[in-house]
Amino acid sequence: MAITSANQLELLQTAEAVAREKMIDPGLVVEAMEESLARAAKSRYGSEMDIRVAIDRKTGRATFTRVRTVVEDEELENYQAEMTVKQAKQYMADPQIGDTFVEEVPPVEMGRIAAQSAKQVILQKVREAERDRQYDEFKDRAGTIINGVVKREEYGNVIVDVGRGEAILRRNEKIGREAYRPNDRIRCYIKDVRREARGPQIFLSRTAPEFMAELFKMEVPEIYDGIIEIKAVARDPGSRAKIAVISYDNSIDPVGACVGMRGSRVQAVVNELQGEKIDIIPWSEDVPTFLVNALQPAEVSKVVLDEEAERIEVVVPEEQLSLAIGRRGQNVRLASQLTALDIDIMTEEEESARRQKEFESRTKLFMDTLDVDEFFAQLLVSEGFTNLEEVAYVEQDELLVIDGVDSDTADELQARARDFLEAQAKAAIEHARELGAEDSLIDFEGLTPQMVEALAEDGVKTLEDFATCADWELAGGWTTVDGERVKDDGLLEKFDMSLEEAQNLIMTARVLLGWVAPEELEPEVEEADDADGEEAEV
Repeated sequence: MAITSANQLELLQTAEAVAREKMIDPGLVVEAMEESLARAAKSRYGSEMDIRVAIDRKTGRATFTRVRTVVEDEELENYQAEMTVKQAKQYMADPQIGDTFVEEVPPVEMGRIAAQSAKQVILQKVREAERDRQYDEFKDRAGTIINGVVKREEYGNVIVDVGRGEAILRRNEKIGREAYRPNDRIRCYIKDVRREARGPQIFLSRTAPEFMAELFKMEVPEIYDGIIEIKAVARDPGSRAKIAVISYDNSIDPVGACVGMRGSRVQAVVNELQGEKIDIIPWSEDVPTFLVNALQPAEVSKVVLDEEAERIEVVVPEEQLSLAIGRRGQNVRLASQLTALDIDIMTEEEESARRQKEFESRTKLFMDTLDVDEFFAQLLVSEGFTNLEEVAYVEQDELLVIDGVDSDTADELQARARDFLEAQAKAAIEHARELGAEDSLIDFEGLTPQMVEALAEDGVKTLEDFATCADWELAGGWTTVDGERVKDDGLLEKFDMSLEEAQNLIMTARVLLGWVAPEELEPEVEEADDADGEEAEV
């Protein structure tokens, strides 16, 4: 194929036709043609030459040029594409390093192999441009709902035609009992758009909680306008769901607005989700109140919240237990997802038995350590004392409110408690030394003798060992494994050590060891001081 006047306009016509078909910029197709022609010319003139092709966007005329760059004498490597200043003076008046000399060369005759190679270059460029267009079009639509047409099913995954591309609805993103046939219309949530080597990949979902939230946004104008906000969604796809909503207009009931006249709005969402039952719950900043709402239709007698552990205990009447748990634990599981808390459900009888057990345990503790009778030990427990430290170091006035306790009795109680605690501490230190604990750890401020003993029992025997610990190793924490929250026991968790306290102790140890410079901690200290200052002003 020769680039002659007969086919100059045909180049532009071909470029425009391809661009129209693939819905890309015609300029990209022309650039691909220029690159393919340049490659063909290099195969004719020599691969070391810098041959460039420019196609006139109006006439279609292809101009072939050879470019040579002026370089330093010692940098001259490619004689076909570079030349020295001395050589350049033959072609240029005042050549400078970096200047280029461009001369036109005759067009090339393209044989069958060269033409095929040029075609492949153009197709590759067009394919890349098409992929870029698809990615640019869909990347900003992630998090929205899209309508498509089912093209085919592959190994349980549904391939969906979404207009200017294809998307995939994976098997695990389908609602369980759904089945699709080619040409079925389908509505999905765009979960993710990724740029990959084989082209942009658009991943759809019908099980994502966000899909339900977007459906409600389409059905409820108040949500779309921002008057009502969806605060949380929990789903058991195809079976049941809970959605928490709040209204920023006191005159609008968020639950009623989402339900609609005679349930028309929520029913539209239910129909789209293949009959999935939806509980619409008013959201509350008060976590216990929100949880009581989330466990509907079960009635809750009592809620005990442990914010640090992100756990909550719920007490329900015996006859409400099965309703609160739900079939196969569905109700409590959805409530847990909605509130982001672990929920322990127990009956009133179980809670009463646990409280009685705790009462008896504390009573026995005071009887054994303070050498008092059962009645007096029960008085201490009834007044809210839970351990010896509280008895030993509490203000004496809090002991004097107990019937039958005068100043002398209070002094004696506190003396006995302190003596016992000191004996315990001494025994703990001796045991820790026997296990190999060093003075650097024993004398470290912030660790009690019992803490040192617990650390030594687990192999933490020096300050260096302690400084290498992570905060969660000391205070414990929670991790999510396969969607379930799993408890990580901490070495010092039984001493009620928080994550923040563990972080401070570890960083202090690292500073003492010289691993961390003190000034690295100053910004955090300053922020804390600012916060204290603000509280003081309030």
